[in-house]
Amino acid sequence: MSWQMAVVGALGVAQYQQQGAMGKYNQAVQNRNAVVAEQEAQQLDKKLEFDIAQFDKKVVKLEGETETNLAKSGVETGTGTSARINIANLTEAEIQRKLLRYNTDVAKAGKLEEANFARIQGQLYRQEARLAQIQTVAKTGTSLLSMSGGFSGSSPYGSASSGSFQTSQGRIIGGV
Repeated sequence: MSWQMAVVGALGVAQYQQQGAMGKYNQAVQNRNAVVAEQEAQQLDKKLEFDIAQFDKKVVKLEGETETNLAKSGVETGTGTSARINIANLTEAEIQRKLLRYNTDVAKAGKLEEANFARIQGQLYRQEARLAQIQTVAKTGTSLLSMSGGFSGSSPYGSASSGSFQTSQGRIIGGV
């Protein structure tokens, strides 16, 4: 029976190591996802700069067209209606710039939150792996004890063979 105990022990060790490796891997994947989301947030700033530059070009073009149209209509530029139109266009342009900045800030906040969530998820994956490792150690130890005759299986905390245990508060934990 000692060879069987060795096999059970070796399988338990292998499972323990695999669970640890999977936890580390999943955490690394989530950390990488976080870095990608942070890079995307930085790219949003660069996109904002480009979008504002493109918008400013359109505003300058619109101002030129407006002045040309007003001059063709015989309106004196810089006074009266011409000044009101110019002020309205400049005001609208500033509102649009602020809207572009606001939308970028909202998108960046979303990306940074995505990064934070990915890191938290990675930590959870790592903790789940650690819990699985503890369960593996407990199951392997229980199996080895029962094979050696040192464990009768009549524990008030549940059956080792089922893989679930009852805590002293009556909760069932574990399970296969």
